[in-house]
Amino acid sequence: MDLVRMAAENEISHAAARSKLAEILEKILKAELIRIGWGLEKTHDLDRLLQNLVERNSDLVPAATPICDALVDVYFTDRYPGFDLDDPDWPKLRAQVEGVTALLETVKSRLPASG
Repeated sequence: MDLVRMAAENEISHAAARSKLAEILEKILKAELIRIGWGLEKTHDLDRLLQNLVERNSDLVPAATPICDALVDVYFTDRYPGFDLDDPDWPKLRAQVEGVTALLETVKSRLPASG
């Protein structure tokens, strides 16, 4: 998360930072789903993961929905050439970083302490 935050703050490699942020969001959603009884499924589909949260009545849905909507296509579009037609929106990316950070902190607070 620190790498993505630093890239967003310093406006370095927008596509890579956004792609990594989508990957981090995927892992956070999976962690929460596993915590509430979901059987791990190999997928990168943020919509599918969000739908699984909806089906399980997760209280993360309101916070996760706008971030998932914003990053759902990133896994594909930021990894392959030809989709980088828009100028980087750094303020939007920084806001998304903060949203994902908040979700991460919420999920981490729900997990048992390891040690």
